[in-house]
Amino acid sequence: MPPLIPFEEITHLFTDFEHTAFRLETRRGYSTDRAGARFQAFLRGVDPAPEPDHPWNVNVQAKTAAGARFSRVRLVDDPPTDGQRFLMATAAGNVAAGEDIRILPRHQAEELRLPGFDFWLFDSRTLVRMHIDDTDTTIGVELVEDQAQILEACRARDAAWPLAVPTAEAWARVRSTV
Repeated sequence: MPPLIPFEEITHLFTDFEHTAFRLETRRGYSTDRAGARFQAFLRGVDPAPEPDHPWNVNVQAKTAAGARFSRVRLVDDPPTDGQRFLMATAAGNVAAGEDIRILPRHQAEELRLPGFDFWLFDSRTLVRMHIDDTDTTIGVELVEDQAQILEACRARDAAWPLAVPTAEAWARVRSTV
C-alpha cells in the first residue's frame, strides 16, 4: 500500500484549486454518515434539512461565486442502499450552494470500467485517492503524482459525467418507489 496521509492534510486543496474539483463516489455508504444524527433521523423518515451555513457549503458558495466548479458523480445500486438514499436526500443543500451532483447507476459504471475507488480530482492535475476500509471509514488519502493515473481519473470523469443524471431527478424517482 502506498504511504497514506490524513485527510486533513489535503483540505487546503478545496480552497486552493483554481477551476474544477471533481469527486467520484463509489461506496454504498460512509461510516461518517451512519454515525450522525441526521442519518438516524432519515432512517426514521425525517427529511434532512439543508445546512447552508455548513463550512463545506460556505466554501462551495465562495468558490463557485469566483467562477470555480464543484462536481460529483455518485454510483448508486438498484435498489439504492440506505447510505445512497441518504446522500441523494442531502444533496439538495450542496446543490443549492453551487455543487453539481449527479447519479450514475453502478451497472453503467462497470460497463465504463470506472475505478472502484473514491477520488478527488482538482484542476485535472491533482489526484487524491481515498483509501476506505471495509467499514466505510476513510483511513487516509494518497496524493497521486503519476500522470497516467491522473489521466485515467480524467478519463473516468469524462466518461461518467454525460451519462449521469442530476441528483434531484434520480432522488425523485427513488422517492416515488419508497
